[in-house]
Amino acid sequence: MVSEAPPFWWQSSGIQSAFMSPFGWVYGRVARRIMDNRVRKAVAVPVICVGNFTVGGSGKTPTALALASAAIDRGLKPGFLSRGYGGSVHHAKVVDLKTDTARLVGDEPMLLAAKAKTVVSPNRAEGADLLVSEGVDLIIMDDGFQSARLVFDQALLVVDARRGIGNGCVFPAGPVRAPVVDQLRHADALIVVGEGDGANPVIRLAARAAKPIHLARLQPRNGAKFRDRNCLAFAAIGDPEKFFQTLEDAHVRLARCKSYPDHHPFTDDEVRELLAEAELYGLQLITTGKDYVRLQAGHGNSADLVEKTSVLEIDLAFDSPHVPGAIIEAALSAFRRRRG
Repeated sequence: MVSEAPPFWWQSSGIQSAFMSPFGWVYGRVARRIMDNRVRKAVAVPVICVGNFTVGGSGKTPTALALASAAIDRGLKPGFLSRGYGGSVHHAKVVDLKTDTARLVGDEPMLLAAKAKTVVSPNRAEGADLLVSEGVDLIIMDDGFQSARLVFDQALLVVDARRGIGNGCVFPAGPVRAPVVDQLRHADALIVVGEGDGANPVIRLAARAAKPIHLARLQPRNGAKFRDRNCLAFAAIGDPEKFFQTLEDAHVRLARCKSYPDHHPFTDDEVRELLAEAELYGLQLITTGKDYVRLQAGHGNSADLVEKTSVLEIDLAFDSPHVPGAIIEAALSAFRRRRG
């Protein structure tokens, strides 16, 4: 939709949001009709969709990875299905970490492919068929909740606890992809990531709708490596502030923080600026996994930046450790019911 969310999306009210609200009303009506009436294809294996209410990041990819780990622990062979946002693929393709780059398949699929078989496809039905032909027995979709043409056996909505759904307005008046109540009707559970009260309105709606609510948090895997070090952190993701907060929670000293639009391709000037600033002040460069794989697909001085940059590796930890496994089992049960 957009590469960078306008600030008014995350404010409680404002003239810009009010001006855009008629367009949001129209967009919401169309989105509701699509979600309610779209003909969906039944896939030959269980499908779990990990989506979110809003444009931008909320923790979908870490959630998808956590579910894949739970599936593998149960002896399943999961595969990821992604649209490949930010890439240039126009047909269903299996991601090959040896030859593909983020420029071709997108940054998130490169991370997913390190965990399990991953297919990128603008047509998710075509992508699902390719995954099945590759021997996958469970499909985990990263995004696509509002638009995919597939039958879901579990549909999950992830929301960031701090940012929530912003001003609650539908695009372009706000960051919401479709009316929240309509999205909840099609969801099986809500996953709240992090700490804060920004998601409280959505949590109350989900509770009234009797939807299961699961709490989780981003947990650095290698945070101790950067503890008490002076760092220059940079990120081009949906919510860079969440990344910076995760670093601070890991006791990393952030001397500089630089934010860029989501999925931003770093220019040569930006690369030189980051390298020069880190050298001038003696700072350790640190970024996200998604940004790192995007830099690896870059050119010019990008290789130098890749060499001098470290990655904060994170996992999604649920407050109740049994939750990922329970979601997998719920998807398998729903699949058996629809298959008769």
